[in-house]
This record gives sequence, structure tokens and C-alpha cells, in this order.
Amino acid sequence: MRESEDDLALLISAAHAAGEIARRHFGDGPRFWDKGAGQGPVSEADLDVDAMLRARLLQARPDYGWLSEETADHPARLDRARVFIIDPIDGTRAFLEGQPGFAHVLAIVEEGVPVAAVVYLPMLGHTYSAARGQGAFLGGRRLQVSDASSLDGATVLAARPALAEANWPGGVPPVARHFRPSLAWRMALVAEGCFDAMLTLRPTWHWDIAAGALLIAEAGGVVSTARGAQLRFNTPDPVADGVIAAGAALHAALLRHRAPTQA
Repeated sequence: MRESEDDLALLISAAHAAGEIARRHFGDGPRFWDKGAGQGPVSEADLDVDAMLRARLLQARPDYGWLSEETADHPARLDRARVFIIDPIDGTRAFLEGQPGFAHVLAIVEEGVPVAAVVYLPMLGHTYSAARGQGAFLGGRRLQVSDASSLDGATVLAARPALAEANWPGGVPPVARHFRPSLAWRMALVAEGCFDAMLTLRPTWHWDIAAGALLIAEAGGVVSTARGAQLRFNTPDPVADGVIAAGAALHAALLRHRAPTQA
């Protein structure tokens, strides 16, 4: 357990250093371009943060693997017991538009399971953190997911298309939809209990969700793919089949609407 605690301290320090870079670029019109294939924009700030994190983290843990949104993937990571999974800036569009709701997202995965995680929102001063078996925290405050059990009026963080009728054979759940620009922040807010659930039904990159998955699990919640399967990270194709996250009762209720014949 001590190793995960040391790793968490490393991630928190690195995330705060990333925030210093992001704040220098924020509102200063950084150069950006579209990555194509529907991947959205990337900015010079993303790349600066990525380069700093890669140098800093791998210097501290040279035997760990590396998977980042802004670094070309290499299969060598698959042979490492522990792997950094990083999104230098989650919510780049919000960052470029001058919105504060972007995050630095850092996780360490061991044999496919997150063991340390940080979601840091530098413009809001929020540091969410978790180590496996040690709980999830916002600063020094321990987090607990909502105990909501009914879908009727439950607050759910999701993009609008996720609640399209075609996605719900059991009927669109009667929830109150909300949104935040960073997927990792959405997961952190569920861990905090500020919202009852979050979901995304699209294929989802591991760097967007590995940290949030640990936060929610350590806050007493349940996280799965959009079809209820267990999430595994650092796979050859680092993409999950969507995500549903909530307290146990609400998670089960959402899955029943997704696949009523299997409930």
C-alpha cells in the first residue's frame, strides 16, 4: 500500500506543476490545431504539459510504462507492470475558450487496475485524489458517492446524445441531465456526491477515465462499461465501450434501462 501512496504523492506534485504551465497559457491565445478524425483540438499547452509530465514522471519511475493522449503510443507499455495513463489537458475546447472547467488527469494502473489517481482543475483549485484501498479525497475531505436509488429526477452528467431514445431499449431514464466540459471532472463530481451518476455511451479513451474510475470506486461507487462489463486499462486498444458510474443501486437501474431483457 505504501508504494501506491508514494505514487499518489508523485502524481499530485506533477499535476500541480502541470497547472502552472496551463495557467501561463490560459487566456493567452495559445496556438492550436485540429487532430482530425473527430478527435478535436490540441494546443501548444497540451504538448507542453505532456512533455513536462513525461520527463518528470518517467525520471521518477523509469520502469513504468507510458500512455498519454498527446504521445505516440508504443506497445512497450503492455510489458510493464505499472503504467502512467495521462491526459495532459482534459477539456481542451473549454481551455481554448477561456472556460475554467478543464483538468489535468493522471493515473497509475497496475495489471489493468488503477492504483493511484489525480484529477486537478488548476483554475478552480480543486485537487481530487485517490489511492487504491485508501479512499478518495477532494483536498483533505473524504468523498462519498450519492446514495440515490431512484432514476426519477436523478442528476446525471452526460452529453445530450447519450440520452437519445435509440440508446435505451428499456426507455430513456427520467433523469435530470447536466454537463461539464471535462469527462474526468464529471467522474470526480460523481465521486464527490455532487451528482448522482455520469454516463457516456461512446467509445472512450482510457486516459479520460482511468483516474475517475478509481475516484468513484474509492468513494463507494460502481463503474463499468456502458453495457455493464468490468473496465480494464492499458489494453492493446486503450478504448472502453462507454462508461456508466453511480452508486450501486442507481448503476443497476441505469443498466436495466440499457438492457432490460438481461436484467
